[in-house]
Amino acid sequence: MTRTTTAPEPPLTDRQREVVALIAAGCSNDEVGHSLGISARTAKAHSDALRLKLGVARRRQIPAAYRLLTGEDPYVPPLVRLHPPGSR
Repeated sequence: MTRTTTAPEPPLTDRQREVVALIAAGCSNDEVGHSLGISARTAKAHSDALRLKLGVARRRQIPAAYRLLTGEDPYVPPLVRLHPPGSR
């Protein structure tokens, strides 16, 4: 008897993590594309791949599924640039 096992899903790529963070921030595919320098269609393809990889039906479920999978908060707000002392 031959036993078949499925290979574990590969971890998320750096680009997919970037897309997750932008989705968590509320960005549309157009905004994700603009932010990453890719087309909105490519951003949608990343979103579709993430939905399949994370096992969710809707794009808006991606951040929560990512959090459950990794234990990490997918949204990390951009750092606020502070003026160094004496630069004003």
